[in-house]
Amino acid sequence: MATKKPKPDRDPAKPRHDRVVYSEFGNANNSDALERGVPDLPPNQQNIRVQVSRKGRGGKTVTVISGFQAKAETLADLLKKLKAQCGTGGTMREETLEIQGDHAQKLLQILVQLGYKAKISGG
Repeated sequence: MATKKPKPDRDPAKPRHDRVVYSEFGNANNSDALERGVPDLPPNQQNIRVQVSRKGRGGKTVTVISGFQAKAETLADLLKKLKAQCGTGGTMREETLEIQGDHAQKLLQILVQLGYKAKISGG
């Protein structure tokens, strides 16, 4: 029985990751082509919804702010301002901001002062 010998230019212990079977966009290393453009609209052109939610959070109340059409860096700066104004924690999930606690009225006032068209959504 014959045994296969490894090729001299390749180490058999290392797996090959450069073997592309199919690529729709041509060069797989070009990450700029795969990025989705996000319009960074000014605050007065964005319709923002503020709602209080408890679903899927173990009974904890969270104020969810959605409807942003801005870049992640802009949202991160806004989140930092809102958390400081409310004195609570929060996070950014995809295109929404979540602030811990029921701060809908306070956040609505802050967003309107910053120039956003904001409304309270839900009951």
